[in-house]
Amino acid sequence: MRGLALRDGGTDTLARRNGGPSFWYADTHLPGRRPPLPGDRTVDVCIVGAGLTGLWTAYYLKQARPELSIALLEREFAGFGASGRNGGWLSSEFVAPRARVAERVGHERVVALQRAMQETVDEVIAVLEHEGVDADVAKAGLLHVARNPAQLHRLRAHLEEDRAFGLGEDDVAELGAAELADRVRVTGAIGGTWSPHCARVQPAKLVQGVAAAVERLGVPIYEGTTVSEVQPGRAITDHGTVSARYVLRCLEGFTPGLKGHRRTWLPMNSAIVATAPLPEAVWDQIGWDSPATLGDNAHAYMYAQRTADGRIALGGRGVPYRFGSRTDENGRTQRQTVEGLVALLHDMFPATADVPIDHAWCGVLGVPRDWSPSVHLDRETGLGWAGGYVGSGLATTNLAGRTLRDLIVGDDTELTALPWVRDGVRRWEPEPLRYLGVHAIYRLYRTADRREMGGLDRTSRLGLLADRIAGR
Repeated sequence: MRGLALRDGGTDTLARRNGGPSFWYADTHLPGRRPPLPGDRTVDVCIVGAGLTGLWTAYYLKQARPELSIALLEREFAGFGASGRNGGWLSSEFVAPRARVAERVGHERVVALQRAMQETVDEVIAVLEHEGVDADVAKAGLLHVARNPAQLHRLRAHLEEDRAFGLGEDDVAELGAAELADRVRVTGAIGGTWSPHCARVQPAKLVQGVAAAVERLGVPIYEGTTVSEVQPGRAITDHGTVSARYVLRCLEGFTPGLKGHRRTWLPMNSAIVATAPLPEAVWDQIGWDSPATLGDNAHAYMYAQRTADGRIALGGRGVPYRFGSRTDENGRTQRQTVEGLVALLHDMFPATADVPIDHAWCGVLGVPRDWSPSVHLDRETGLGWAGGYVGSGLATTNLAGRTLRDLIVGDDTELTALPWVRDGVRRWEPEPLRYLGVHAIYRLYRTADRREMGGLDRTSRLGLLADRIAGR
């Protein structure tokens, strides 16, 4: 696999491979490179970024208006970023403070957004089936576990909020310790929830399948093409300028690389480890028989899946942010981050203690200052964007693509009326405040988690303080 890098100092004894885009590409092989932009071009729509946001936008827009000329610009290869590195949760979860959004736009519009996200999970699955994309899809739901009284308190508070926003037992159900153990045996788990609105997927297969579908519709993807600046009517690259009526920014965690966007979204780092395939005897001890995805209720939370070939892929925050909004492009993960994820894996599932770690990698996700994703199109300037998914973008990118389609076509639809269609995104603080603030937040979260695992029976005040500083 191209781009693999071992930790400083020699052989990495924790993971057989460390770095590169992700294990998902090691499983499928890296795609061949498409040619770069062949010089100046004029099109109707220019999309900057060939991750899932840009690909879904091109897919739906070309279907709705086949006569439109569209160009996709990508610095690396389609699916190089978060779209091909994530944990594989095709989930209806939408990361935004619902009560705060409801104060701004009304309760019913937040309910409509939740329903749209649930429908989006099935929409993605239907498109993959229609396009013949095998992405190891298994819609078996999402389990959240609580491993101490404080986590259980937060889980129940979140469930109460779910009910207030119209989610019934069919949407999310509470599980007692015994009911949870029937689905998965997590050491120390005292309760949980299960939602059917989530599917396990193999991210690289998904994004590469969508990219191929976009090309079949006649949309060119220009790879190896770096966009340095976006202006009304044009995108400036190292291979020429693309002029277009509409220019859409779909870069997620790589947005700070554009001129003038250093503080637009914060590139938050997340890391994942993938085990070797687990022996059946180990699976028997864990009891994780279905491909339901798995998360916890810690402040510095984890996310995991049982892969189609019988591995556990488990992720969480490593070094959360690099000074100046820099991104670690080769995917190499710091040793202490790998150690932390492996320790968590073994703590949750002691039976995995002797299972090798095949791969560790990391990537960045986009975080807005208000922790709320957004979609926007300025019809006067032709500039638009979608993103800021805060790590829950695998399904949200599809909803974003369909929404940008409707905004460009000019249709007033249920999608364009959703409350995440907005402008006026607040900018992050300048450095060094940005760096100091983010690292302080995650130090507080980790300390809060340690105190809660140590026996604190309520949410740590440090966790609440971190939420307040973050603006969540």
